[in-house]
Amino acid sequence: MANKCHICLLGLIILCPLFTGINGVEETRVFCSFGEDVILPCNNALSDCNSTTWNYSRNRNSAAVELFAGGMKKYDIKRHERLSLGSNCSLNIDKATEEDHGHYTCLQYVNKQRHGNDARVLLHVLHIFPSSTQNEIRPGNSVTLSCQLYSHDGVSCDILDHTEGIQLFWVNQAGANLQTDSRYLISSSGHCNITLTTTLLNEDNNIEWRCQVNERNEVKTSASYTVKYLGPLDTPITPTQVIVIVVVIAALAVLIPAVVLSVICRKRAENRKGIDSSMVTYKDEYKGTYETINISIPTTPSANGQTDVVTYCEVTASSSKQMKKNNVHSYDKVTYATIR
Repeated sequence: MANKCHICLLGLIILCPLFTGINGVEETRVFCSFGEDVILPCNNALSDCNSTTWNYSRNRNSAAVELFAGGMKKYDIKRHERLSLGSNCSLNIDKATEEDHGHYTCLQYVNKQRHGNDARVLLHVLHIFPSSTQNEIRPGNSVTLSCQLYSHDGVSCDILDHTEGIQLFWVNQAGANLQTDSRYLISSSGHCNITLTTTLLNEDNNIEWRCQVNERNEVKTSASYTVKYLGPLDTPITPTQVIVIVVVIAALAVLIPAVVLSVICRKRAENRKGIDSSMVTYKDEYKGTYETINISIPTTPSANGQTDVVTYCEVTASSSKQMKKNNVHSYDKVTYATIR
C-alpha cells in the first residue's frame, strides 16, 4: 500500500509542473478553434517591446525555438508569416492550426540580462474532422465527426478533466448536449478526441453541430460543422399536396376539352366567312367595266403645206355579264364615237 502511495505522489510531482509552471510561475491557458486568430498575452511585458523574446516548444521536454528576439521576428521559421507582435507585446497568431498548439514563453531581457519572471502560455487548438466525403453527405447515409483538442503532448484528457476540469461535448445549435439523445452515438478516447456518429435525415440539411470545450463548466471555445447536401432532396408528398394535385388534374380534364372545342368552332366560323367573301367577289366580277380613252395624234404638214388631222375623240368599251343560277346571260358592248 505504501508503494502505491509513493507512486501516486511521484506522478503528482511529475504532472504538477505541467499545470502550474516551473518555479511556481502559473501558466495561462488559451483556447481557440482551427482557423481562428488568437492572441497570447505577455504578462511580464515592459514598456518597450524591444526587450521581449518569445520562445515556443511543443512540450516541455523539447527544445525551444525563438519566434521573436529583442522585439524582432525570426524569419527562418516555417510559420513566420502568421506571427506578429501586438502593442502590448502579445504574440498574435493568424489562422491558428493544430501545428500551433503547445507551450509559449514570453521573456524580458534588459542589458542582455534576463529580467523578472517568465510569462508562460499554453495554447489549445480545437479541430473537427469529417470522416465522410461531401458526396457521402446524403440523407440515409451514416456520418462520423471527430473532434480533437490539441493540448499537452502525452497528456490525456482524463488527466486534464481531473486536474483542470477540461471536458469536450457535442452540442446542437441550441446548446443542448447530444450525449442524452439516443439518435447520436458519442464516444471518446484518452487523447482528447470525441466522435459523433449518426444517420442523416432530410431535415438535417443546413443543421449545425458543435464540438465544445468547457473548463470548469465555462465554455472556452467551440468548433462547428454544418451539414450541406449537394442536390435537391427527395421529400415525401403530404396528403395536402396529393389533394392539390388531384384538383389540378380534374380542372385540366375539364378545361382542355373546352378549349379544343372553342378552337374548332372558331375555325369553322372563319372557314364559312371565307366562302361567303369569295362568292361576293365572284358576283362583282360580272357587273361590267367601263373605260374611256382619249387619244390624239399631232398634225404633221404634208409636202404641199396641208395638214392632215386624225383624232380619235373617244373610245368607250363596256362589258356586262349576268349569271342567274344555271342560265348565263352575257353581252359585250363597244362604242366608237367619232373618228376623223
